[in-house]
Amino acid sequence: MSQPSAAPVVERVEAAHRYEILVDGERAGLTEYRDRDGQRVFFHTEVGDAFSGRGLAGQLVRQALADTRASGLRVVPACPYVAAFLKRHEEFAGLADPVTPDVVRWLETELG
Repeated sequence: MSQPSAAPVVERVEAAHRYEILVDGERAGLTEYRDRDGQRVFFHTEVGDAFSGRGLAGQLVRQALADTRASGLRVVPACPYVAAFLKRHEEFAGLADPVTPDVVRWLETELG
């Protein structure tokens, strides 16, 4: 009989500007961000193929948004997954700011 796997763990990796979701110690996915003037701009979310279909992206984004709110920051959902998640989850209503052309230009400059 195999050992049950531990619950996924979400960690903020400040130096890399991302949140990671770990399954049994292995990085299964991530959501990347940059901070700007009281906002956390999320721009990319992914889960590895080996971990797809397990709801990990939703767990990851939910915890990343909760941490962002607890940090007193607003969310700018430049990432399509984060934008869709916000529309489906009313508990985060009022947390998001719009993705404006100014934010897009700033993000492009940040990412080089």
